[in-house]
Amino acid sequence: MPTSYDVVIVGGGHNGLVAAAYLARAGRTVLLLERLGRTGGAAVSTRAFAGVDARLSRYSYLVSLLPRKIVDELGLDFAVRKRRVSSYTPVRRDGRESGLLVSGAAATRESFARLTGTDREFDTWQRFYAMTRRVAERVFPTLTEPLPERAELERRIGDAEAWESLFVRPLGERIEADFADDLVRGVVLTDALIGTFAGAHDPSLRQNRCFLYHVVGGGTGDWDVPVGGMGSLTDALARAARAAGAELRTGHEVTALATDGRRAEVTYRTADGEATVGAGQVLVNASPQALAELLGEAAPEPAEGAQLKVNMLLTRLPRLRDQGVDPREAFAGTFHIAEGYGALETAYREAAAGRLPTAPPSEIYCHSLTDPSILGPELAAAGYQTLTLFGLHTPARLFARDNAAVREELLKATLAQLDAVLDEPLADCLAVDAEGRPCIEAKTPLDLEHELRLPGGNIFHRDLAFPYADAEAPTGRWGVETAHANILLCGAGAVRGGGVSGIPGHNAAMAALGR
Repeated sequence: MPTSYDVVIVGGGHNGLVAAAYLARAGRTVLLLERLGRTGGAAVSTRAFAGVDARLSRYSYLVSLLPRKIVDELGLDFAVRKRRVSSYTPVRRDGRESGLLVSGAAATRESFARLTGTDREFDTWQRFYAMTRRVAERVFPTLTEPLPERAELERRIGDAEAWESLFVRPLGERIEADFADDLVRGVVLTDALIGTFAGAHDPSLRQNRCFLYHVVGGGTGDWDVPVGGMGSLTDALARAARAAGAELRTGHEVTALATDGRRAEVTYRTADGEATVGAGQVLVNASPQALAELLGEAAPEPAEGAQLKVNMLLTRLPRLRDQGVDPREAFAGTFHIAEGYGALETAYREAAAGRLPTAPPSEIYCHSLTDPSILGPELAAAGYQTLTLFGLHTPARLFARDNAAVREELLKATLAQLDAVLDEPLADCLAVDAEGRPCIEAKTPLDLEHELRLPGGNIFHRDLAFPYADAEAPTGRWGVETAHANILLCGAGAVRGGGVSGIPGHNAAMAALGR
């Protein structure tokens, strides 16, 4: 290995791979160092169950924010598929089982009418999401451009009412003003709470920022299924980086970083001992906390994560109590559990008081309905299906006393909420692995902190930021700059970071190239 490179990248998650590919294609000598024995970070596919031929997207699972320009510019062999259903939310009203199915316009209007007895909520729904679509069309292209000033982004959006609703006032105000039905309100609010611990009226606007990133992806807000699982993206990125000439070294843990602003030294550890390599620039695909620790500086307080991730393999989809919907429709999109507006607020207040939610809210989807390629041929032929569950309002603090015990308690309570809308116990549908154990695994924020070094288990590394320059927290031209001229953040903790997007990796590469 040479003793010096133009660029050293710390961390081999998808953003680090994006940066490596861009920089190597531009003629820079690039070394990427990854602590784990594989690249990909949280965007990996894994055979999670012993002896079972199913490759699950273990941590991150859907794609919305990845710009097509990154796929095209890097020549990635990667594709996504649209889900034919957006969401299904079961509910029991007036003594009968029902639900809200959001699919095509005609089917959605009919479902709204059955649920609410009127067209009003559907018409409002259409207007609300037409507004978010207009915002998405204007905001998404800016995410791979130099960071706009706040006034410039407001001008580009060109809609004072939308700006006020999404960027200025707590999102709960707009939801409550527009929608009357508790279930409909809850379905709208869920996009503001994925991995974010906040109430609808939180004055910090954490919920607004989370909502924005969940509705702007691709300029449409669509959440798509990665063909072959999430690992297919990072495998393609690793191939692209290597083909461009970047060196990717796994099992190399960076332990220290020093810089004078012009040259840097990166110290790393392998099974053979410790070594140091020089670099003109260093891009850090790790959290701001990790960067501070590498530099020997005071680390900022982590913003805790607040999610439960559950992976399952079923021998078949379970029957639903709502006989009016086919399970293959209900699970093809996002299946909302205990996510009415009032229920979400109750769960938030319980967790804020230090208690597990009595009715843990969660959402589920079935990857294999859209993309069966993640299943081995025998499993696919036998009708096996995957389920991915993402629980809300479970902050890291709740697991501090005993992570394993609280994980089991929360998983049991979460699955009980799912069983309440099924016509048979989920346990009857779970596959078993080669050792006879049910094919189900759960990850808490503390598990993510331990396995992936996410501070506090936060999937965004820190609180999301609005995608504009903040005069109170200067971040430079691309939103990736640090206090050190030749050190850049290229991970989720950058401005416009978070999610599987590649955007921080692209923007850090552009900043490093001076473009």
